[in-house]
Amino acid sequence: MRRPVIALLAFLLATAALSAPAAAATGLTATFSRTGTTGKFVVANPTTAAVSGWSIKFDLPPGVTVSGAQHATTTQTGTRVTLTPAFYTGTIQAGRTTDPYSPTFTLSRAVEPVTCRVNNANCDGTADTPPTPPTSLHSPVKTTKTVSLAWTASTPGSLPIAGYEVFNGTALATTVTSTSATVTGLTPNTAYSFTVKAKDTKGTLSTASNVLTATTNNPADDTQPPTAPANPRGTAKDAGSVTLSWDASTDNRGVANYDVYQGGTVKATVTGTTAKVDGLSPSTPYTFTVRARDLYDNVSAASNAVTVSTSDIVNGYARVGYFVQWGIYGRQYFVKNLDTSGTAAKLTHLNYAFGNIDPVNLTCLHGVTKGTSPDPQDPNQGDGAGDAEADYSRPFGAAQSVDGVGDTGWEPLRGNYNQLRKLKAKHPHLKILISLGGWTYSKYFSDVAATDAARKKFVKSCLDVYIKGNLPVYNAAGGPGTAAGIFDGIDLDWEWPGAEGHAGNHIGPDDKQNNTLLIEEFRRQLDELGGQAGRRYELTAFTPADPAKIEAGWDLPQVAKSLDIFNVQGYDFHGAGSDNSWEPNRTGHQGNLYADVDDPYPFHFSVENAVNAYTSVGVHPRKITIGLAFYGRGWQGVQAGAKNGEWQSATGAAPGQFAEEAGTRGYSNLLASVPGCAVHHDEAALATSCFTGNGGQWWTFDDVWAIQKKTAWLKQRGLLGAMIWEMSGDTANGTLINAVDAGLK
Repeated sequence: MRRPVIALLAFLLATAALSAPAAAATGLTATFSRTGTTGKFVVANPTTAAVSGWSIKFDLPPGVTVSGAQHATTTQTGTRVTLTPAFYTGTIQAGRTTDPYSPTFTLSRAVEPVTCRVNNANCDGTADTPPTPPTSLHSPVKTTKTVSLAWTASTPGSLPIAGYEVFNGTALATTVTSTSATVTGLTPNTAYSFTVKAKDTKGTLSTASNVLTATTNNPADDTQPPTAPANPRGTAKDAGSVTLSWDASTDNRGVANYDVYQGGTVKATVTGTTAKVDGLSPSTPYTFTVRARDLYDNVSAASNAVTVSTSDIVNGYARVGYFVQWGIYGRQYFVKNLDTSGTAAKLTHLNYAFGNIDPVNLTCLHGVTKGTSPDPQDPNQGDGAGDAEADYSRPFGAAQSVDGVGDTGWEPLRGNYNQLRKLKAKHPHLKILISLGGWTYSKYFSDVAATDAARKKFVKSCLDVYIKGNLPVYNAAGGPGTAAGIFDGIDLDWEWPGAEGHAGNHIGPDDKQNNTLLIEEFRRQLDELGGQAGRRYELTAFTPADPAKIEAGWDLPQVAKSLDIFNVQGYDFHGAGSDNSWEPNRTGHQGNLYADVDDPYPFHFSVENAVNAYTSVGVHPRKITIGLAFYGRGWQGVQAGAKNGEWQSATGAAPGQFAEEAGTRGYSNLLASVPGCAVHHDEAALATSCFTGNGGQWWTFDDVWAIQKKTAWLKQRGLLGAMIWEMSGDTANGTLINAVDAGLK
């Protein structure tokens, strides 16, 4: 049964819909006032019919932010703020205003909005005016096939200027956001007429600029190429770009521009002697050459080559932790616990697990709450499943809230997502990624990766939901932009392309190639969206330790061109499944650093062997984290043998922390719930276990000792850092994350 507050909300919304039929969302005015740094909008409806579904969009001066909205919610992208009213002011009756519940908010500085629109009309009710036409259109440079244009900026009308449209005669030649453009693909020694129009954010065009007639150059007038650019060098870099400079070429008629090549591909064309090349991968060397082009399209010889490496995705060492969506239930582990335990301050990345795939539409699935079957072998266990309640609908009280402020139950963003937003505000260094798939939700990855059209559709849907934050409405929560700014990227957890995973998972013969193409599509669309937002979104993946699974599904050198981090599985090498599947009759280390010579299995898993599989084919060590287990796997009915239960016979999975998860306990729960479990440290394999005695339980897990050994090893190998599954297993005061942090200093 749903909570009474949700039922009341549904009743109120239904009553409002019946009592106040909404007119088209027009005719409103919004009057802004400010007292100190507190801003307020009073919205009035002077029309003769009720108006519903209104919102306000306004721009602030650069660097100014809003917070603490009352009677509304606000989302901000750059300088643009979108204000959405609370449900109880979402409809304004004829002749009424929003008072006494007019939206208020706090500004970081005492300033006025630069622009204001209510329902895409001017807040003061005046009619829109278009921009003035651009002036002084001229051509600073011409070649045989191009004409460069420049002009004086238009003056905005009612709305900011979004860009300029350049016309070749009556045909649209190009659209730009600056006051210059280059028209390409022209015919040599031919006259053309150009005009430019400004366009505002509503799409309204100005009248045309002055007409400019320009004639492309005649290639017969000059056949001498420029000299080659000299001394190319890297002058700046970050995780996704490098900046190059070089000495200018000379030419008898003048240099028009320079092309920067990576191999045979032009990565940038510039008129000066500096270029920034974007869309690169972290921790990766790239080799470039530069060629000059003169005004008659004669091309120089290539410069000498220069190799520049991008920066690592983090300074120092990465600490990547998974937060499980369902942890707020039986585990009673909330986003707030990440803060109170000191964990959030020590992590660099937090992966929220998991997002699912819509089995019908083959898009990112959100906005549903459907439990999974308790049967781990049910092939339909994850079909249509999700938990929008936990994600963004469930109200949290003050005791469960990161900032100590509880939800009212009426906010459009509640649940874990709202707490993640608060966590980021408190720990701005922390990158939060949505993890897609996992053991239960990987069934349809093969389908969404199968064709170019399917990949584009799937990736676009995921970015729309998670990066743009356009959540489906669920229990009066969600809506366009409500989760914007929470997620800094995507973590892919396809278990496994081309190989067995959860029962019922779809597997195809082309999974390996399609996995690469899917990752490349994510990288392409993330870069495109990041370019619009002026930032870089991260792309990571959980990847296997098993060489057979790597071979079946992962073209590691190619995938490395797109991924920022390989979170390499460093656990689950052995275990007894909750249904006594897998390896119920013999114990074994689940996360040993080195191969164990006593391992009776034909395959000898280890963290070292897993990492070697990646570095041996050229994956840069600074793209690799190794997985640490903040939980244990256990067996019962274990005989002692020669090594305190290691590799010995067993009768099945030990009782788990939860009835449906036999054979598994979080580290903290394991310490508290398995009395008399004596800890042993295998100094050769570097693995921790505990044993309750002959015929009892045997558990394998990471403890402080194991973490110290593994972090020292990964530093010696030059790896990026550690990944943790999952944070709820730690103690309340962060025993294990403290060990990780200390080991990676």
